[in-house]
Amino acid sequence: MRFTYLLIDLFSVLVPFLFSFHPSLKFYKNWRSLFPSMFITGAVFIAWDMYFTHLKIWGFNPVYLIGIYIGNLPVEEVLFFFCIPYSCVFTYACLNVTIKKKISARYQIIISSLLIALSLFMAICFHKQLYTCYTFAALAILLFTAQFISKASWLPMFYNAYLLLLLPFLIVNGLLTGTGLENPVVWYNPAHIIGLRILTIPVEDIFYGMDLILLNVMIYTGLSARFYPWFKNQRKAINSKSSLPYVKTIS
Repeated sequence: MRFTYLLIDLFSVLVPFLFSFHPSLKFYKNWRSLFPSMFITGAVFIAWDMYFTHLKIWGFNPVYLIGIYIGNLPVEEVLFFFCIPYSCVFTYACLNVTIKKKISARYQIIISSLLIALSLFMAICFHKQLYTCYTFAALAILLFTAQFISKASWLPMFYNAYLLLLLPFLIVNGLLTGTGLENPVVWYNPAHIIGLRILTIPVEDIFYGMDLILLNVMIYTGLSARFYPWFKNQRKAINSKSSLPYVKTIS
């Protein structure tokens, strides 16, 4: 039982890691862009996590932990910010290769604008619930930056990928929050969430996960463009044909 959280981390990343070496994917060639994005994003979220753990907004059940800590976080929690983003960015990159049809620019802006408006509304209305407020405020900032400042053409694929990832998300987060277990691995202070749950999962977790993966993808795509000069030319060529910019590996 003390290996529960560690096994959840490892099984979350195992299949994507093994398939990274598949001859038709060669995702390992994207590690040059992926690893910096995970470390930068991980540093931000680990600091956030440490702060909220200090405030007792959430905490961890020692029954499910191996007992090694980094600061006030169990090592399993730190690994979470690398295992989950690896799997999610892997999924995003695979979809870039396999799906060629994207939603129109008009619908992209509508979706982004609705999410930003919802996030601002939630952050303001639930400003006393710190997890709710911080999560939605961060999402509003990230989406506004991607849509209206960076004018990211990869956002439609991000939306597609995140919708696809919601099923494994519900499984992983369900286990962490107590679905199928005697007690939750991660507990939440009810004073800092709105109390709406999907099974045992606080609804904030869905948008917290979006924050985590969105920041990873933002950095990942930016580094890909810098490290691989052909990426910019590929993006221009594809955009001229109203198709998605693909984040591919170099054969």
